[in-house]
Amino acid sequence: MKTALVNTNLMKPPVAPIGLEYVAEALRSFGHEPDILDLNFEKRPESVVVRFFENESYDLVGLTLRNTDDCAYTSRRSFTAGFLSLVSDIRSRTDAVILLGGVGFSVMPELILKNSEADAGVWGEGEFVFPEIAARIENKEGWKTLPNLVVYQDGGWQKNLVKAGLPDRLPLFRRDIFDNQRYFREGGQAGFETKRGCNRSCIYCADPVAKGERIRTRPPGSVVHELSSLLDQGIDVFHTCDSEFNIPIGHAIKVCEAMVEKGLGPKIRWYAYCAPAPFTRELAKLMRRSGCIGINFGVDSGDEDMLKRLGRDFGPQEVTDAVKICRDERITVMADLLIGGPGESRESIMRSIDLVRGSGPHRIGINAGVRVYPGTPLSEMVKHFSEGLVGDKDPWGPLFYCEPDIARDISSIVQRATENDERFLFFDPSVPSKNYNYNDNTRLVRAIEEGHRGAYWDILRNYKA
Repeated sequence: MKTALVNTNLMKPPVAPIGLEYVAEALRSFGHEPDILDLNFEKRPESVVVRFFENESYDLVGLTLRNTDDCAYTSRRSFTAGFLSLVSDIRSRTDAVILLGGVGFSVMPELILKNSEADAGVWGEGEFVFPEIAARIENKEGWKTLPNLVVYQDGGWQKNLVKAGLPDRLPLFRRDIFDNQRYFREGGQAGFETKRGCNRSCIYCADPVAKGERIRTRPPGSVVHELSSLLDQGIDVFHTCDSEFNIPIGHAIKVCEAMVEKGLGPKIRWYAYCAPAPFTRELAKLMRRSGCIGINFGVDSGDEDMLKRLGRDFGPQEVTDAVKICRDERITVMADLLIGGPGESRESIMRSIDLVRGSGPHRIGINAGVRVYPGTPLSEMVKHFSEGLVGDKDPWGPLFYCEPDIARDISSIVQRATENDERFLFFDPSVPSKNYNYNDNTRLVRAIEEGHRGAYWDILRNYKA
């Protein structure tokens, strides 16, 4: 049984494909040793694909799509067409069963498969179903009825029964299949996750669509085992891949306690995405003791009404409180705003900017325009809007919504409101020094080459060149 896994992500700085590595480790735990084709470091990916499939014959090939696009309203660069072209190229070179997967794929699986030459796709996590598919192909048994697969039936692509796997049934991950040392050297950090799924009701977020609406936590001991294995490889700066590390807060506390008990605190530095609430001083203290030095809060807005419209379950005061706690506990803070959503106005934008400026984070990111992902509440809302949509002409171009009354002047509104405060980062192509989108960010790549490590917003905060 010959299996190959292909990382198709070419973004720079490079981010290690932890989901694909988890699948590879799950396959290994069932006796399969997959061949790896990692295109991220290749200058000529097309020629590498040719050589890879010329030298070996495979029974099963898995390809991951991590990002459908760069998530930037001002650039709207799509990666999906290039991914589909790669699938087509591989299809022409192998008779293997081709499966698609990854977070980007799981956001719109039926649409991507409809336009691809793959045999099927894996929605959500692949560690449970991929080894089972491999075993059935090896035994010449049927596999298309397995859960979490998206397969062609009754004249169209349809999702089988969705069965969310329990993380405590996964093997202990060693993270030694991909070249994580090189990813760390050129990418400045390593990702890890402590849970899967999201039960929040934010109208724009694709995480519940791609990862499931039920939170499934990993055993703290397995998280510590993974971090320790990476530390043994010389990797000591990390970032959580969770939607929001502090939800549920009880599990976040247990993970930090396990890290402290293992003695990781003095040896590593790590960053997290968090919600402003629930966030307590107890959690902040534990995070700091376990090595956490930076938190990116998804603030979205400082306007009470806008927070409700976006489906957030906290208010402006909780934002201020969370930032203060972090500063008291010596944790660097990034506050991310998302402006331009339904009902946004100049006044609500100014209230947001005033709130985060006054609360005192070390960095403030502003994302203009709200990405409209299929399957989200926002995607249903915009069907009834006659204005405000940007990017819907290209079938693979990312679709964004920006409130029409402020869309034309949104860049100038932000620039005028923030021009004298260097803490603000805003992706305007005319001001590259303020760009914190990491796709092809040459300034960020240069900083990492010069030895900077950490969350990308924190690297940019400290990089003065």
